Formats: sequence, C-alpha cells, structure tokens
Amino acid sequence: RGVCRRTRAPGKERSQSQKVRPQFLGSSSSQKRAAGASRRRVEEEGAMAALLLLPLLLLLPLLLHFWPQWRWWAADLAFAVRALRCKRALRARALAAAAGDPQSPEGGCSLAWRLAQLARQRPAHTFLIHGARRFSYAEAERQSNRAARASCGARLLRARGWEEGPGGDSGGAREGEGAAEARGAGCEEGDGAARLHWATVRCSCHAGTEFLRWVGLTKAGLPTALVPTPPAAAARARWCCASALVLAPEFLESLEPDLPALRAMGLHLWAAGPEAHSAGIRDLLAEVSAQVDAPVPGYLSAPQSIMDTCLYIFTSGTTGLPKAARISHLKVLQCQGFYQLCGAHQEDVIYLALPLYHMSGSLLGIVGCLGIGATVVLKSKFSAGQFWEDCQKHRVTVFQYIGELCRYLVNQPPNQAERGHQVRLAVGSGLRPDTWERFVRRFGPLQVLETYGLTEGNVATFNYTGQRGAVGRASWLYKHVFPFSLIRYDVTTGEPFRDTRGHCVATSAGEPGLLVAPVSQQSPFLGYAGKPELAQGKLLKDVFRPGDLFFNTGDLLVCDDQGFLRFHDRTGDTFRWKEENVATTEVAEALEALDFLQEVNVYGVTVPGHEGRAGMAALVLRPPHSLDLGQLYAYVSEHLPPYAWPRFLRLQESLATTETFKQQKVRMAKEGFDPSALPDPLYVLDQAGGAYLPLTPARYRALLAGDLRI
Repeated sequence: RGVCRRTRAPGKERSQSQKVRPQFLGSSSSQKRAAGASRRRVEEEGAMAALLLLPLLLLLPLLLHFWPQWRWWAADLAFAVRALRCKRALRARALAAAAGDPQSPEGGCSLAWRLAQLARQRPAHTFLIHGARRFSYAEAERQSNRAARASCGARLLRARGWEEGPGGDSGGAREGEGAAEARGAGCEEGDGAARLHWATVRCSCHAGTEFLRWVGLTKAGLPTALVPTPPAAAARARWCCASALVLAPEFLESLEPDLPALRAMGLHLWAAGPEAHSAGIRDLLAEVSAQVDAPVPGYLSAPQSIMDTCLYIFTSGTTGLPKAARISHLKVLQCQGFYQLCGAHQEDVIYLALPLYHMSGSLLGIVGCLGIGATVVLKSKFSAGQFWEDCQKHRVTVFQYIGELCRYLVNQPPNQAERGHQVRLAVGSGLRPDTWERFVRRFGPLQVLETYGLTEGNVATFNYTGQRGAVGRASWLYKHVFPFSLIRYDVTTGEPFRDTRGHCVATSAGEPGLLVAPVSQQSPFLGYAGKPELAQGKLLKDVFRPGDLFFNTGDLLVCDDQGFLRFHDRTGDTFRWKEENVATTEVAEALEALDFLQEVNVYGVTVPGHEGRAGMAALVLRPPHSLDLGQLYAYVSEHLPPYAWPRFLRLQESLATTETFKQQKVRMAKEGFDPSALPDPLYVLDQAGGAYLPLTPARYRALLAGDLRI
C-alpha cells in the first residue's frame, strides 16, 4: 500500500516469538494450576488443624481444671522416687542386722548396727559436738559400749543370758539361765526372754554423752523411757513398768522428797555425776569410765519382732496430760531416713537445740543424722542471740526448728553474725506463714522444709516444694507412698461425720478435715504405756469400708485446689461459738499481721450463760509498740467474721509454752478471764459499743449477770 514495513530477520523473529509466546501462555496456565493447588493445600491443612485442635478445645476445661495440680507433677515424682529409694535402703539395713552374727555388734537392732557400720566406714568423722566435746563415730561406738556394760552390770547381763569371758569377749549365751536373777532385778519374763525396762529422767536431755548412754541401753536390749521433767517421776516410772532411774544430778535436790517413794517401788537409782554419793545413789559416770569399750553381742539388742518397743517418749501434753508413747524398732529405723527425705547428705552439719526427750530431738534429729552419717551440733539451751554465731563457728548447713524458734530469731535485732552464714536448709514443724516470710526475707537465700508428724503417729508429710504456709502435699504419688485421708469432722459431737451406711466422708478441696491414716504392718500404732483407755479415740473403725482401721491424728488440715496441705487446727483447740466453728490457728494468724503484736495465742473459754466457748487471745507486744485497742477492733471487724472475734484479750510479757516450744492452750483456758484471779491486764469486747474495754471487776460481774453483751 505504499507503506514501508520494518521486518526482522527470520531467525531472529522466530527466536523472539519463541521467547515471548511460550512465556505468556505457559505463565497463565501454570499460575492458575499453582494457585488452585495452593488453595487446596491450605484447605486441607486447615481441616487437619481443625481436627487436631477440636479435641484440645474440648479438653481445655479439663486441662485448666487439673493444671494447678499437674504443674507440681515433676516435684511429686522426684520426692516419690527419693522416698522409695529411702525405704529400700532402710529395708536393706534391717535385713543386714537380722542376718548378722548374733555374737557380733552387727547382729543387733538397726540402731546398733548402723552405729557400728559408721564406726567402720567413717571412724574419724565427727558425729556429735556438744560444747567443747566432740565425738567421732568410732568414739561414739566405744562410749556406747561402755554405757551398755555399766548400765546393766554383770548381774543384769547374766540375767539377759550373757556371760562375759576374759578380755571383755562374750563367752556365749546360755538360754534360760539367770531368769530368777532377772526377776529379782526387776525384769519381766515374756516369750522366753527376760526384759528390763528403764526410765530416764533428764538423762537424754541435751548432752551428747546422755544420748550415747541411751544408745548403750538400747545395745543392752533395755527399753528406755525419756522423761522430760523430774516432777511426777515416780508416776511416770510406774506407767512404763520401770526397774531403774537414771537421774540428772542437777535435779537430785528437787527429787529429794520423792526418793523414798522411788525406793519403795524397788527402783535402782543412778545419777550421772559425782553428786550421787551424797544422796546414796550410785554414780553412773564413774562406772561407765571403769568399763572396757569392747563391743557387746548383737543378740542382746536384737528384737524378736521389729514391732517390739525400743523406747518410750512422752507426748508434750499440749492438749492434755503427757502420755508415754511406745516407739517401736520399726519407727526408730524409719527415723533414720528423715534427713535423707529432706535432701540432706553426709557432709552436712546439723544444728539441734531441741530437747532430746522429744521425738524431734532424739529420733528425727540425732537418729536422722545417724541415718545419713552427718555431724550434729547439740545445744543445751536455745539462744536466739547466740544462734548465728554458733552457725558460723561450726559451719552449720542445716537447722532443725520446732514451734516458735524461728519467731524468736526474726524478733532479734540485726547483728553481723547473721550475714555470710552457710545455712541452706531449715527443717521442722510449726512455722507460721507470717514468720516464714520474714525468716526467708531476712536470713535467705535458704530453703524451708516444713513437715508434719506425731510422736505416736503413723503418718508424716513433707512440704518438699517450699510452698509457703503448707505442711505437705496430697498428690496421688505421695499418698501412694505415705497413705492418708482427710474426713469430715463434727466439732459439736467431737466425732467424724458418717453417712447412712456408717462410713466416714472424704472432704472436698478447701474444706477442713480430720487427718487419718490406715493402720498396717508398715505403719502401725502401738499405743501408750499404762492403761488401755489412754489410747481411746485414737483408732477409728469402718472408716471407708467395713473392717478397716485408721489412726486418728486429732488434727484438722485443709487440702487446697492445688493439692497442698495446710494445718487448720487441733480438734481439741477448735471450739464452737454462735453455732460456728472457730479455728484458733486462723484467728491467731490474722492477729499476728498487726505490727504491734509479736505473739498471739488464741483459745476458747467457757462463759456462764452462753453456749459453746468464747474466743480469748493472749497477746505479747512487739517492742517498742503499745497496745492500740481501737486499731485492734477495727482490724478484727474487717478481717474476721463476727463469730471469730476474740471476746477477751489478755496482755502478757511472754506466752506460756511447753518445753518443746508449743503454746499452752489447755492451761490458759482453765485460768479463764476473772480479773481478780489473774495478774495480767484483761480486756473484754463491748459489742454494743464497738470497742475493747478494760475488764474491771464491775464489768466482770455485769458479764456474769448477762448485762454486758459480748
């Protein structure tokens, strides 16, 4: 058409067309296919994710419900494994002692076997430190051997069927010989073997020599009663069918009026000091030093059954009269595992300022230390001002407390010795949450391991997680190793609640319940020395099914939704007021939050004309504060329900405690609130006026007449 057209070379044009056209056409189809495949993959993956998430979404409420307990599963498992290993090790010790040669010390009871083993394995390692005296394991073994010989004497050893040959070696036992001599010495014959019971008055109080004396008595096969105080020594010796008394010399003067009665009982009287001669009592220390330290044969201490009584320990008498609890050889063996369960090891140095006539001091403290082969520092008397200096001096790593010891420490003014210490673990019982927090904040970092147990009980708990305020765990794993249950308790009747079938009912989370534990061969209850009525109420039958048998601890505990156990109150301390249950522990913990109060003891008192018991609080002020009654009333009205308000206040310089640092409630309740009979300042709640007022004789008379409303 007359228009020029630009052309390309044929080869080049084909090349361009080949480049462009295939690209354009291929891109369109492949992208569509890729996009479709991608959408299908996304849809398939979404459907798969939905299928996987659906069960999780359905299980989410269940997971959230059990998560508070499952989060502690690793700690529960670790402690269960530790407990099972401990049980296996203790069983091996018992079997080794039973299989030992009866003529050698290894053939005796588990306590004698363990001390002899450590004397061989760690002869130079320090076992006991008391003041300036130190006893290695080898020396402790020799000293206890001397005590075994001196405490019995040749006459009583022959009564046990043992005749000693030259050089202190056993010449062999002649079964059945010496039975008449045993009866003349105060022995009892049973099951073909003579048994001699000893009662020890303050002999096993604090000193290491006194503890080794008890070990010597045990090696000779003589059950011992650890009596806390000289008063009523004759009565307590009679309860235990004692044949001899070992008296601390410092109590000879106070016991002088009782000596005729003790001699009239036919008791052999000893004293641990030279002062014994002036009172006509034999000097035990002189006779111990005169003995050879050769081992005594094991069969003297070997029990016929592991359930046989090894010693008697008197209960503290916090809620009633002290009773002599029977402690079996099995329990002594179990106490050897205490510090292993707490995570202590043989290089630890344990500080012990508890009386050794108490289970926490003798069995958990020293026997527990013997179980791991560690060192224990004994103090004759606890001193809060000297405590941290002692810890630095002896390089203490573990501290065993009870009752109010930790409170005494946090109430001390700061000092240089409390810094730079090596204490990493505090083990014990009775530490209140407010003191726990102050103790760790001031003296930490250290671990607090709160435990729970009874002298005569068959159950114990360990707060191995360190949860503040808890005494243990109620996980399935823990209860599999140490079985127990919480059951509903009726404070009004003082008995467990039972359903229509006559069985007890387990509590729910957050509900206070009575702690009970099944009685079995592995966890028995031996009762008390003396009348069978003393054990009345301690055993519960048909708890969950016909024929079962449980030990009644007499303590109320609460299990929260995370499985932690918290001490609530003692059944004898909880009281009824205004048709409601009042837990003394909860009220005391609430009042201790006030900055001007240092110590609080809450108990119930009987008020004429009123049902139940009214709450009364004994108070100790924190220096230099004074009592602010207005703030106290405002606080209790805001933080406590009306029925839990203390109706009476008693201001004291210090609280009355037992010798094991537990608060006295029964005695305080008996003293009542009569201002003419008590020297302390007393106050009464004037509910109409909304204030605490001084309890004058006039107001006391108005209260008894019903004119003052509380």
